[in-house]
Parts: sequence; C-alpha cells; structure tokens
Amino acid sequence: MIFDIVLEGGTIITMDAQSQILENHCIGIKEGIIHAIFPEGSSSYETKQKIDTHNCLIIPGLINMHSHLPMTYFRGLADDLPLNIWLQKYIWPLEAKLIKPQFVYDATLHSASEMIKNGISTTNDMYFCMNSIADACSQAGLRVFISEALIDNEPAKDNPDNSIGRKIAELKEEYKNNPLIDFTLAPHSIYACSSETLKTCAEIAKNNNILIHTHLAETREEVENCLKMHKKRPVEYLQELGLLDVRSIFAHGIWIDEREMELLAEKKLGSIAICTESNLKLSSGFGPVKKYQEKGINLCLGTDGVASNNNLDLLTELSVTAKLHKALNNDPSMLPAKEAFAFVTINAAKALGREKELGSLEKGKIADIAVVTLQELENSPVYNPYSLLVYAITSHSMRDMIIQGKIVMHNRQLCNVDEQRILDKAKDYKEMILQAIEK
Repeated sequence: MIFDIVLEGGTIITMDAQSQILENHCIGIKEGIIHAIFPEGSSSYETKQKIDTHNCLIIPGLINMHSHLPMTYFRGLADDLPLNIWLQKYIWPLEAKLIKPQFVYDATLHSASEMIKNGISTTNDMYFCMNSIADACSQAGLRVFISEALIDNEPAKDNPDNSIGRKIAELKEEYKNNPLIDFTLAPHSIYACSSETLKTCAEIAKNNNILIHTHLAETREEVENCLKMHKKRPVEYLQELGLLDVRSIFAHGIWIDEREMELLAEKKLGSIAICTESNLKLSSGFGPVKKYQEKGINLCLGTDGVASNNNLDLLTELSVTAKLHKALNNDPSMLPAKEAFAFVTINAAKALGREKELGSLEKGKIADIAVVTLQELENSPVYNPYSLLVYAITSHSMRDMIIQGKIVMHNRQLCNVDEQRILDKAKDYKEMILQAIEK
C-alpha cells in the first residue's frame, strides 16, 4: 500500500479502550483514514509524504464541545459583567446590528484558524448564518457541527420563515459531500425558547436523528425562573417536552441537582459540556463534575465563545478544569490527568454520537491528529504523557495538525489561510464595531 501520509517515530496517545501508549510508532494515513499503526522499522512502506514525529506526542485532534465561532470579533468587548447584562445590553444588541453573512464568514475564519493552532480538529458550534460558518471552516480545514440557533421572536438570520429544521435539511443536502461539515439543532435555552419551540425541536430531532445542542442551567436565576414559570427544574422541564429522548449536548449544566442528574443518567442520551473558564469569568458557578461522574453522565469540555472566555485554548480549559475540581472537592486524586484528557477526545466523540469515527487514534478511524512537540524546555522531561498534556503543555506546543487526512498546519504555519490577512481584517472589524456601539 502507498500511504498519503506517514507520521514516523512518535509516541502515540491512542485514547483507545485499553488506553494504549505506543512509543516509537508510525501512523499510515490513506484517503483520510488511519489505515495502519505500526512500530517504527517493523515494515517497509511507500508514502507520498512523511512527517518526522520523533520527540513528539501524537494525539487525537481535540474536540471542542461548545463554541460560538463568529463571536471572535467581540473578544474583550464587554468584560466583567453578569451573564444577563452581558447578553441583553451588549452582545444581543450588537449582533442585531452586525450579523450578516460576510461578517460571520470572516469572524469564523479567524476563530477556526485559532482553533487549529490550538490543536482542535472539531468544534460543536451554535450561531447564525450557517452557510458562512460552513464555508469558513471548510476553507480553514476545521471539522464543525453547526447548530441552527433558535431564539423566539428572533427569526434566524438565514431562515426568515423560522420553519424549525427546514434550513438544516437543506444544508445537509447541500454539504452532503463535505466530510468536515454537519448540522445540528440548537434551541438557545429554556429562557429564550417557548415550550412549543422546544417540543418541536425534540420531535424534529427524534424523527430525523438530529443532535440537539442547547445551553442549560447556566445560572441560578435560570433555575429560579423555570421553577416559577413551569413548576419544574430545568431538566424535569426538558423531560416533559421530550428533549431527554434525543441525543443532546447541554452546555454548562452548573445548577443541576441530583434528581435531575438521575433523569439524565437514566436516558443516557445527554452529555454535559463543561465551560469552566467562561463560567468562572461570568461568575456563574461550578459544574458538579464529581456528582456527574458518580451518576455515570458523559462529560466533555467546551471553550464557549471568546466574547465570554476570552480564548479558544482547549488545553488551558482542561488544565483549569482538572485543578479547580480537585480544590472544590478537597481531593487531589479527583479527575486524574488521563481521565480528564478523555473529556476533549473520546468523551466528546461519544457526546456527538461519533465515537466509531473520532476521538481516538485507531485503525479505521478518521485521521484527525495533532502532533505535539516535546522540543521545548517546559515539555521536558516526560514521565507521564497525560500529566504533561493536562498540566504542562500549552497550545503553542501544537506543531502539526491533520484533519480528515489533510495537513492543515505544519510547523505552526497554517496551510489553507493567510494568517496576516486574518489579523488585518480583525483590525478593520474593530473599527466597524466601535462605530456600531456609538450609534
């Protein structure tokens, strides 16, 4: 066999069921798939391109389970505010003025490029103008699950008749031959969508095998209002509407009690996307990670958007999360590094329902791979690769990125985009946004 690419001589962190770590191994890639994993020197092969990965870790591309890609240009614009004021007085009014297809495309190209440089191969996104997001991510080479964000009384920017699910069906057909692009359904939250909208989303998702992506129990106020309006806590309310009967990703999940956790555990279709840094910055609270784990609920990790985080660095997110929950539980053994690393790899793939294709490095899986250099002072010596990945390595150690078997970053240089042009556009949009604020 002639491979398209061979990664030669690295240490492979497989994240397979046996948690194998394979030193001095090679990965052979053909037509976007991992076709072989073998010890260096054990067999002869031909390849169109070889990448030297000696003194490197080879890891699955990281999976970001909650993002808002086009919010890149709002980074640092409205900091140090509570969530309701941040959303209602700053973010939503600005979006109403600015959100157009070209704005979304340019902002997404910026954030997709940023994600790739951070070792992220896949993101689960929620926003408007889905065509623009799809086209920008395709250009950068990032895999994306794009959610149709639904807010009652706010017609979708690319779906004026607000027929729930119609646009997704059209886009799935339009992009069916693009392996990087898929679409999901995103009722924004229980406070931004009516019971009727949420119930309709559940029915469409169930009938069409579509993933649901929504914010849930992000603030104490959200829970209190749900109790006042519906006489139920948020998860109980979603159960009544049928949203626990479909595969769902619930972003944040901070203010969820044990009874709600039992409902989630019973259905086994809902995963929680923890967004630690965003929640810390907005002072929303801490997700009950230990109790979630005790109930057997699948946990993954998201950066949220840069307007609230303010970065898309999933490794930093992981490090903060792992250390924070040790302190909160007064237990240094909680969330060990190997277990934590699963949040951004195989657990995330399971949340998407794509664990047979993504989330680990195994023969037959899609070649979404990050190469992490160990040729830096802060990355040496290596006793435990998981420890290094969670507690020491930063995104700057991501040297190469392969997504769908294609090299999208090599030696820290993006292959599909002009990084300087992206930086120049960000400056132009800054001026436009400042003018919009003044009006």
